[in-house]
Amino acid sequence: MQQKTRVLIAKAGLDGHDRGAKVVAAALRDAGMEVIYTGLRKTPEMIVEAALQEDVDAIGISLLSGAHMTIFPKVLQLMREQDITDVLLFGGGIIPEKDIQQLKTLGVGELFTPGASTNDIVAYIRKWSTEHRTEVRV
Repeated sequence: MQQKTRVLIAKAGLDGHDRGAKVVAAALRDAGMEVIYTGLRKTPEMIVEAALQEDVDAIGISLLSGAHMTIFPKVLQLMREQDITDVLLFGGGIIPEKDIQQLKTLGVGELFTPGASTNDIVAYIRKWSTEHRTEVRV
């Protein structure tokens, strides 16, 4: 029996606005996923450590601070160093389209901007999990 998809939702850097992250966390939980919310002002190191400890399938980072071109690459680097390359890194916030394309090229999954449907976010994570996380956790 496969367990619920586990998703870590994090607010990185000095950004103190977490309303969107909480809305996404609630939508994922309502969709039957297990959600771990880290709270505000987490470093990339804290996010990756929490992902390791919680054995998550996906990490979602919410950024409104403009630090997306620093935070996402650093999280990806730490994920590679910790050999958790089978975990989805996705995110959302105020991110210009040109930066979205560059981050995706680096290995970040989907990036959702303000106004994105929570149904689309749920569907994306479900589809990714079905395609990439077939093993059962013990």
